[in-house]
Amino acid sequence: MTAKPAFASSTEALNALTIDDIRAAAARIEGSVVRTPMMRSKTLSDIAGCEIWLKFENLQFTAAYKERGALNALLHLTEEQRQRGVIAASAGNHSQGLSYHGSRLGVPVTIVMPRTTPTIKVMQTESVGGNVVLEGETFDEAYEHARSMEKQLGLTFVHPFDDPLVAAGQGTVALEMLEDVPELDCLVTPIGGGGLISGMATAAKALNPSIEVVGVQAQLFPSMYAHIKGDEMECGGDTLAEGIAVKAPGRFTSQIISELVDDIMLVEEEALEKSVSLLLQIEKTVVEGAGAAGLAAVLSNPEHFAGKKVGLVLCGGNIDTRLLANVLLRDLARQGRLARLRITLQDRPGALFKVMREFDRHHVNIIEIYHQRIFTSLPAKGLITDIECEARDREQLDALVKSLEDKGYRVNPVELN
Repeated sequence: MTAKPAFASSTEALNALTIDDIRAAAARIEGSVVRTPMMRSKTLSDIAGCEIWLKFENLQFTAAYKERGALNALLHLTEEQRQRGVIAASAGNHSQGLSYHGSRLGVPVTIVMPRTTPTIKVMQTESVGGNVVLEGETFDEAYEHARSMEKQLGLTFVHPFDDPLVAAGQGTVALEMLEDVPELDCLVTPIGGGGLISGMATAAKALNPSIEVVGVQAQLFPSMYAHIKGDEMECGGDTLAEGIAVKAPGRFTSQIISELVDDIMLVEEEALEKSVSLLLQIEKTVVEGAGAAGLAAVLSNPEHFAGKKVGLVLCGGNIDTRLLANVLLRDLARQGRLARLRITLQDRPGALFKVMREFDRHHVNIIEIYHQRIFTSLPAKGLITDIECEARDREQLDALVKSLEDKGYRVNPVELN
């Protein structure tokens, strides 16, 4: 394995990654990664107005497609490079995929992560054999330290996306999808640095030049979108899709994308949350925010995908359980099945009881009650009570609110941002 070449043009980049490279990668990694299922979702198809096929890459051993590219790169190492070991900068799925397969092959793997990396991610990487070095406050600082260690220790750097060998491994996802469902009209693929979509677009366009390839980025991190469109756009914020929250797109991958990808769509945080929730409720499968980006794009652009046969990659399932719980509860709130009602009352005996009677009459379950007498702008004899409650649906909740208002209560639902 040699250092990543610099590509002066898109033509050079396209020549560095071909369908033959991806087929060779597929043969190389066969049996060492999971050939994940490709399944049609009847319910999601009905919701989206198109035929949805899901590729369950969240069922890989490390719960992400990143194993494919990492393993393909490892299998290109010379014996001397294997003995010295490899290094990468990553706080995500690449670190686990590289560590797992490096450990399996007897190749020492060092992963540099920012000191701000959550402990669970450090532990997950170490549990599959990686040696974690914490350095810097940001990913950029960790990356620079990894490149410094590469030179000092004679290690081989394995980039998480901007490398033809890595992209060839990721392209095997599209090979499998089109082997299983060759008549797909469209592939919808998340974009972070661009390794996955570069490999997938290369494979898909070689097998079917008329197939549409659509990339998806979070609205908060539109780095590749802005680069391809030639726009200046801010990147930053707390996105649910942290796996594709990349501020600087790859140089190699951006050249492939500019030539082969038909469109890039941006999705809002609410669409990502809804899609994570839908996949769990309907398909009974856990995906991280990046893994739900494809579905979010389809649901946000129904007119574009109407009637098409669409392949979506559920690229990863590594989501913090507390975050997942928050996403599910917020989705229930948006559906009107959970609510917090702020009700103004007079501070007198029986006032709260009368309100409770309305909840009982409408069969709305009360979860929690907060009384506020002191920190309020109301007169001294007034009080505010916040009632968290659970309803069957929004219609049932609206009926309760109307009933309370008809009886003279001032009711303000506390809305999500």
